[in-house]
Amino acid sequence: MGNASSVSRVGTTALLKALGPILVIGWVLFVFKPNAHAVPSYSRQTGLPCATCHFAPPELTPFGRKFKLDGYVFTTKPEVTDDKKDHNSALRLLEALPLSVLFDTSFTATKSPQPGKQNGNFQLPQDVSLFLAGAWGSHVGSFAQFTYTGTNNHFSWDNTDVRYANNTKNFLGKTLAYGVTFNNNPTVEDLWNSTPAWGFPFTASNVSPMPTAKAIINGTLGQDVAGLGGYAMWNEHLYVGGTVYRTQHLGGTQPNPGVGSFNVRGFAPYWRLAWETVTKNNSLEVGTYGMHLKTTPNAIIGPTDGYTDWAVDFQYDRTIPQFKNDVLSFRGSYIRENSTLNATFGSNGAAQLRHHLNTVQGNVEYHYGTKLAGTVGWFNTTGTTDAQLYAPGSVTGSANGDPHSNGYILNLSWWPEQNIDLAAQYTGYLRFNGGQTNYDGTGRKAEGNNAVFLLARFVF
Repeated sequence: MGNASSVSRVGTTALLKALGPILVIGWVLFVFKPNAHAVPSYSRQTGLPCATCHFAPPELTPFGRKFKLDGYVFTTKPEVTDDKKDHNSALRLLEALPLSVLFDTSFTATKSPQPGKQNGNFQLPQDVSLFLAGAWGSHVGSFAQFTYTGTNNHFSWDNTDVRYANNTKNFLGKTLAYGVTFNNNPTVEDLWNSTPAWGFPFTASNVSPMPTAKAIINGTLGQDVAGLGGYAMWNEHLYVGGTVYRTQHLGGTQPNPGVGSFNVRGFAPYWRLAWETVTKNNSLEVGTYGMHLKTTPNAIIGPTDGYTDWAVDFQYDRTIPQFKNDVLSFRGSYIRENSTLNATFGSNGAAQLRHHLNTVQGNVEYHYGTKLAGTVGWFNTTGTTDAQLYAPGSVTGSANGDPHSNGYILNLSWWPEQNIDLAAQYTGYLRFNGGQTNYDGTGRKAEGNNAVFLLARFVF
């Protein structure tokens, strides 16, 4: 124990030294406001800076939400075109292929080392992504991400949203924007940053421990399903959407032989309803979303586990003219998951049939122009205690079967240019997998998983 404490103290000192320059930079940026520039593929297509669509990536401005709603097709740049004549098809094709590249490198250290593992981990790279992001035609566009991860040492499809979009100016006397989406992650098609796919934290370590209990809709199915759906925005206020999903285990054989924790039985419907109002200096969204899923774990027939998730969310962005149009953002969500685990209970993976999870997430962010953003976030997950479903185990287990975890996230992000992000993030746990001390049954404390995460991100 003395050895581990010594290593921890040394690691903490090193991390404070690493954070020092970033905090100094943050202070300097409050005094000086240099210009910012960025040119990823959407910027090349539209001729507009990144800050037109983003308060800070991936947070969308009202213009950015409109750009996504309309299918990523708005452009001011040269195209190869051919007018439709007689029985000939039209053509609208970007002269430049809409490609972008993202490169992440990072450093992660936890307060206490994970048993038998190095603490203080550099990743060069953490991730490298290729984006096919832009217009494919007059009404079809995409956000398609293909990512290499250093921990897995391979490439795979990441968040992808391909959509057809159109609009009419007279539906019940008001405008109607509508479209079809084909995507691989429930909520990835959403326009706001209060839902899981694009919610806070906007970046995270892939080597520090995470709580075990997590709602299905809260990122669990990302890239493991594929879905086809539709959406509409009426009168620039009322947004409705729905998608049906099926399993697609990337890297697995097709047709699906049933190897995997979540194999969708039939179709898994996702729904979304939101109301937005935008004025000169204010933007407010309140909404609800949810999903129903029946799955046969590691099988395609037999007993099923059933999950029903429903959620409410809000987002409020306030532009402050007195502070040179800095933006203050508030976001929050509540997710309720009810589950009936017939399959898991029948295979002795759970001590009882019915469970629930409650997840509360919220954050407040201040955007200092397009140069600096500081965010404070809070999260809390509670639910049904089950010693078999949440079993003991070093670091990731639970000694008492309680899924309760909560804590906070502090993030400081600096964009010296709009396509370069240097971020420092601290995650603190007050409770982890049901406990504060000896939560895993091997003596580990919740605060031992507190983590410092430093990120350098380049998008071009």
